Amino acid sequence: MTAALEMPRVQECVVAACAYNHTNDCHAFAITIGSMDHAHCHTFIEMPTIRAGADGQKAQVGACKRADCQHNEQLECQAPAIRVGPDADMADCMTYTRR
Repeated sequence: MTAALEMPRVQECVVAACAYNHTNDCHAFAITIGSMDHAHCHTFIEMPTIRAGADGQKAQVGACKRADCQHNEQLECQAPAIRVGPDADMADCMTYTRR
């Protein structure tokens, strides 16, 4: 199991409408990635006028449900860091790479 200090960071999030996004940084404590059809960020909350999370805090990847991603090992992300941006949905993991 990955220790909290070793969890991959969200290096960048360009989804401005998310409440956790402050100037392209995600300020949630941890995010969950993945659904059956794509690498959606399940922590995404569309509230462009509200800012959530803690200042100075950078999000980590808490869980990833995309077992078919080359960075996924036992539903834990092993990438050094990830990027979140628009793709198939409003907020997807852009680091997702199919095995």
